[in-house]
Amino acid sequence: MNMATDPAKISPLTELLQRQRASYLAAPNPDYAIRKERLTRLKTALLNYQQPLVEALSQDYGHRSTDDSLISDIMPVVNNINYSLKNLKKWLKPSRRHAGILLAPAQVKVHYQPLGVIGIIVPWNFPVMLSIGPLVTAIAAGNHAMLKLSEFTPATNKVIKQLLAEVFDESHVAVVEGEADVAAQFSALPFDHLLFTGSTTVGRHVMRAAANNLTPVTLELGGKSPVIIAPDMPLEIAVERMIYGKCLNAGQICVAPDYVLCPNAKVSDFIQAYQAKFLAMYGEVAKNKDYGSIINARQFDRLMAVLEDAKTKGAKIISASNEAIDSQNRKIPTQLITQTTEDMLLMQEEIFGPLLPIIGYDTLDEAISYINLRARPLALYVMSFDEANQQKILQQTHSGGVCINETVFHVAADDAPFGGIGPSGMGHYHGKEGFLTFSHAKTVLSRGRFNTGKFVHPPYGSFIQRMLMKLFLR
Repeated sequence: MNMATDPAKISPLTELLQRQRASYLAAPNPDYAIRKERLTRLKTALLNYQQPLVEALSQDYGHRSTDDSLISDIMPVVNNINYSLKNLKKWLKPSRRHAGILLAPAQVKVHYQPLGVIGIIVPWNFPVMLSIGPLVTAIAAGNHAMLKLSEFTPATNKVIKQLLAEVFDESHVAVVEGEADVAAQFSALPFDHLLFTGSTTVGRHVMRAAANNLTPVTLELGGKSPVIIAPDMPLEIAVERMIYGKCLNAGQICVAPDYVLCPNAKVSDFIQAYQAKFLAMYGEVAKNKDYGSIINARQFDRLMAVLEDAKTKGAKIISASNEAIDSQNRKIPTQLITQTTEDMLLMQEEIFGPLLPIIGYDTLDEAISYINLRARPLALYVMSFDEANQQKILQQTHSGGVCINETVFHVAADDAPFGGIGPSGMGHYHGKEGFLTFSHAKTVLSRGRFNTGKFVHPPYGSFIQRMLMKLFLR
């Protein structure tokens, strides 16, 4: 690893990484009891800081639903800690593997040891779950960690920093803040593993920077996650199953439904069903505390530009609540959009907000083809009770994950991996797969006193070697 040794030339981030690595090397493989104690203290601190975190999140957003923050940002982390504590002892045990006849008698085991120092780059949309969540897994795997928090959530960052400081010394878990230049420096550090959650565009820069140090990366990106409403699906049920996923955090979530593929004959009925359900859930958005704001003016202006681009190019736009957009409070009811074309920004970029294109299709094969001709999404949502339709879509499409007759909730499955594919991501974390991602699987072969290896030593051509060739090269 190419780390500077001249103190005058060492950046603060590099110095912090060096301190973390030295601290890690002083105790490079903490046992189960130590890891359990760390996770337990982290859980206690998180529970104690629930209210300050909720208040800080709402402050950063201008307004954010208390329940949204509890359900989507804090509760998943508590569940993750509980799940890790329940399974950690089992994960830590070396796994026995078969040595095979050729190597017998020998014992082969795989040991899972910590990687060292993990870098975690956190986005602004779920700053608690996407910072402390990966940290839980890193701690369970025995690592130290540095977290780069988003510059767009300063109030939340302050609380997270205080929370973590009560549990960990900075040489074990450190919080880094700053603008894009700090993020670039952070991603260029020679971590033992780097986890980035964010856009595909920035993910490319992160991977490029990590490549200079041969730092392995896990990229949790996004993309345009589709909803397929199959011909058999009642529209009221389809809307009921998908609307929460689109409205959670005002659509500012990487696995939010990005667009809907709906049978052509049912598009108008889908819009009516969506409007009815939206009004039942949120009423007037401007006055509703359950519906969140767009995080800042920059993101609000981006969404307005995308919407205006679609309108200028001929799209039809219908508000789910029949309200005007509240620009002062940055509240946007779902904007249902039809008559889209491929040259619209709406159809080229991940939306990451409450805009919902609805694209008609005539056959299920046509809908599947539409998805397959585009970048592989982080999530795919299938609305159908017909098992043949379900299996057809599962077998003929690629995506990071799938929900059948549901949206977004697969992210909360602790005992399953989460990750994208292609432009929507690389690698997995959550659950056991997360533990494995942040661990080195080290194969250990051991022999006793009897050494069969000598039978393949030179001089070659002996009887035993000829027998081995006949046995195994056939």
